[in-house]
Amino acid sequence: MASRACDGCGTNVSIAGGIANIWSQESRPTEGIVLELGDDTEHFLCYDCIDRLPDDQEVTAADVAALSGQTGD
Repeated sequence: MASRACDGCGTNVSIAGGIANIWSQESRPTEGIVLELGDDTEHFLCYDCIDRLPDDQEVTAADVAALSGQTGD
């Protein structure tokens, strides 16, 4: 499976698609998605970073940038 760095924390996470591990039939779940935010920017975020986004306001690129300075609960 291919991997991609999260725009929030920088961690490489598994993503679906591509031909990586096609012969091994390894099956790992996708660990992030691309989100289109309220300011019309797109960011690839892991599920942990998505959980840390504010849910009381429209999310913007500034919120994603703020994730890099946060630590998990």
